[in-house]
Amino acid sequence: MKTKKTLVLLPVLTLLTSALAGCGGDDPKASQSPSPTDTAASGPPVTLTVEVFDRGIQGQPDLNNNTWTRYINEHFGKPNNAIVKFVPVPRSQEIDKLNVLMAAGEAPDISFTYDSATVSRYAKINGIMQLDDILAKDGKELTNYLGKTVLSYGVFNGKQMAIPAKRTSLAWIGMFIRKDWLDKLGMPVPTNRDELYNALVAFRDKNPGGVDGVIPWGVAATGMNYSFGNVSESFWGKQSEEEFVTAPGWLRPGNKDALKFLNKLYNEKLISPDFALDKTAKQADADVTNGKVGFFSANWDYPLRQNISESLKANAPDANFVPIDTFKNDEGKYKKIAYNENGVNVFIPKSSKNAELAIKYLNWMSNPDVLFFLQYGQEGVNHKMADGIPQVINQTGDNMQTSYLNLDYTLVVNGVELGDPEKNIKALAASAPGLEEVAKQSYKINTTDTYTAFFFDTPNESNIKYGKTLSDMGNQMTDKLIVCKPAEFDSLYDKLVEEYMAAGGKAVMDENVKIYKAMQSNKK
Repeated sequence: MKTKKTLVLLPVLTLLTSALAGCGGDDPKASQSPSPTDTAASGPPVTLTVEVFDRGIQGQPDLNNNTWTRYINEHFGKPNNAIVKFVPVPRSQEIDKLNVLMAAGEAPDISFTYDSATVSRYAKINGIMQLDDILAKDGKELTNYLGKTVLSYGVFNGKQMAIPAKRTSLAWIGMFIRKDWLDKLGMPVPTNRDELYNALVAFRDKNPGGVDGVIPWGVAATGMNYSFGNVSESFWGKQSEEEFVTAPGWLRPGNKDALKFLNKLYNEKLISPDFALDKTAKQADADVTNGKVGFFSANWDYPLRQNISESLKANAPDANFVPIDTFKNDEGKYKKIAYNENGVNVFIPKSSKNAELAIKYLNWMSNPDVLFFLQYGQEGVNHKMADGIPQVINQTGDNMQTSYLNLDYTLVVNGVELGDPEKNIKALAASAPGLEEVAKQSYKINTTDTYTAFFFDTPNESNIKYGKTLSDMGNQMTDKLIVCKPAEFDSLYDKLVEEYMAAGGKAVMDENVKIYKAMQSNKK
């Protein structure tokens, strides 16, 4: 079930200015795939610029001229007398690059970010367009598709400033354990912390996989994939909604005990010995796929991904990771965070000359036939059908999808969209051939006993000012506390938390309280 929402806003760089200029481009070749079209316009073609992530994937196609972009230009561009030109932005630097583009007046007509704090900052300095009137005029299908709840995440100070994508897959973090190792040891699948601890000790002492350098629990540096799952949630004490929403995790009852538990595991050699140095998670990937790891926590579908599952199968054919729920709290629940209903935030820079065309583009994209082609392409070429569910055929060249189901091109949705939640889950499972049941089980586990992030509708200026510093500081604090000597833990925790609050943590919390109370008053 869903519980109350809480929030950690992400940091954002300060903008110098806000402006936008469209840029021209060549008309790419058209696709032959069918799709609905709009009424043709007259006059010189207009260039609509749209941001796209450049993920730097080896062998990726031209991000401006491939199967998907040609389809877009054939079935939206031509009927609307427009050329849709994509502006690549490096995924790893998306916020920094976006800030530079906005400040230089070169941001695309349709820009986006996953960081709500960035959008709220742009809204506050009047750098992006208010969209209420344009949506009412040109975005009826888009509005109907997204619905009020999803759209509410793009409202700042009562005005629609962004178009959030609909997130159809809400599972986030999962936990996985080597069932084959448990079977060799005659141990059950852990259902609580104590049982997990016993399993980790047995992995360390008995090394059921017979590997060099066995790692009971594989992790990477804090802030990377391979996290600590919902171990903290299993220690949390009671708080009021206001406290839960506004205070940093460092002040949450039970947080200190959770880190002390992890410190104990580290000092007993149950956690990756050099995890704090693994700033890219590449070492953790290598340890898992080489069959050295007995338990880990990462994205709910991580062991199902081709690069992990196939490498593991090649190196350790008998390895069998299964999803588990093991961090039970005092109420008997496995409290864990899930994604909100919203995904990427799409917005239009204030100086755009093509705002109406931009909304028409997103409106066109919300058509089910359009979304299906952009996610799955042509049957027999880009996907095959099995039991009524499309399965992507992974390809290189023009047909390659550089992101899962082309989410970098399908800006109105994050996740599978087949128009039916049950079909969506089946499609998610179908993306992991041979592991379909594991996928279904993991998704079910990680959408049970969940809470989601609270959405603040007003920018927190202190978070904008201190957020990046506090985020980096928090990651370093976590790593230090896990690797320190047990006798030093209590005093070090208190010292680091005091420094965190003095470095901006208290200012962010105080402003959170102010905004939260104002939001509650407005509901009355």
